[in-house]
Amino acid sequence: MRQRAIRNLAKLEMTQARVTRILDAAAGGKNNFVADRDVISRYDQAAPITTTAARAVLQYLRRVVRHLASEGVDQFVIVGSGVPSGLPPGRQLHDVARNALNGSVPRVVYVENDPMVLAGARATIEPITDLVRVVEGDVREIDEILDDRVLQTFLDWDRPMAVLLLSTHSLNDDEYFHYVIKRIRQVVPERSYLSMMQTTFDAIPAELLPAIHDLLAMTLPGHAIRTREEVEALLDGLVLVDPGLVWVPEWRPDGHDDACAEQPSASGNYGAVARVP
Repeated sequence: MRQRAIRNLAKLEMTQARVTRILDAAAGGKNNFVADRDVISRYDQAAPITTTAARAVLQYLRRVVRHLASEGVDQFVIVGSGVPSGLPPGRQLHDVARNALNGSVPRVVYVENDPMVLAGARATIEPITDLVRVVEGDVREIDEILDDRVLQTFLDWDRPMAVLLLSTHSLNDDEYFHYVIKRIRQVVPERSYLSMMQTTFDAIPAELLPAIHDLLAMTLPGHAIRTREEVEALLDGLVLVDPGLVWVPEWRPDGHDDACAEQPSASGNYGAVARVP
């Protein structure tokens, strides 16, 4: 435990923004640095929508979890970040699942690779509930995640579960992305679900694209951006839950979430939920 804590501290990068911490900052949390808040400010100067787009992403995740829980799913693997620290009490994804299950108790595993997010989640979530675990892992090492001892022992692998891939921005290699989906499909039980979202520049005017790409390279190097066609190719062979692949505000809106509702493409992210045969 001590060695892992030391290793995590060594990996803590305070001068380079991270998407997980940007989401935290957008939610009003404290698990972020000046670099993360500066990125929000710089993107808002280019197009004053970044904080609202991040809220649209968080609202989408809550709707996905609420819907899947209403379908009876009570096990979730959320590959980060699903734990922004600024959400009001009772609004974290494990709370949303519990409230939607009407008495049943969900088991939720958050998988995070940012040391600050890991530390914050372990300090504020694990001590108050025995039905949530926070493990260290990176979607770019999917085999290590799926073989993790906590995942293997904490979850019931004979019953359906939902895997939410939130860190697809880390997967630059489409071939490996296909492998990630293949491995998840191989190991999860029947009647499980796979959810993902993906950042896109599809809605950005062509004349602004060069400047936005330059800004991305400076602030979030390595961040994967995909077109709708590229995302559809990744989802090929999966049975999508209605309404299919859409802008995240368009995925089963409930009338309460208003971020980017009038201009869904401003969210900058596609979302989809698929059944795993």
